[in-house]
Amino acid sequence: MRFSRRLASTTVAVALVLAVPYEAISHVRVHAAQAEPLELFGAACRIRVTGSHVTAYCHNPYPETDRVSLHVECARWWDLDSDGSEVNAGPAQTVRLAGRCWKEVGSVWISHRRES
Repeated sequence: MRFSRRLASTTVAVALVLAVPYEAISHVRVHAAQAEPLELFGAACRIRVTGSHVTAYCHNPYPETDRVSLHVECARWWDLDSDGSEVNAGPAQTVRLAGRCWKEVGSVWISHRRES
């Protein structure tokens, strides 16, 4: 009896898929093909935290210059957070960014900006 219930639910699912008109499926495909291309900008960054020191390597594979900046937020309230200066990551270039806290690192992120 269980086999017949499974077979019946599978049959219903297949029938529903086959009942969808081809025009509805092809219409979706046309819209997907006409979508705007993705914007090719922004360096890929790898961040390493070792104790209280932060090192980031950002590689820009795109033809437009990316201005990257390292931001370090320290875990202790009395420890000073830092926002690094912007560094130009040119096309096919890798840049190294470094920062630190006196004690533990709370969070780290990289900001990206187009060169103006």
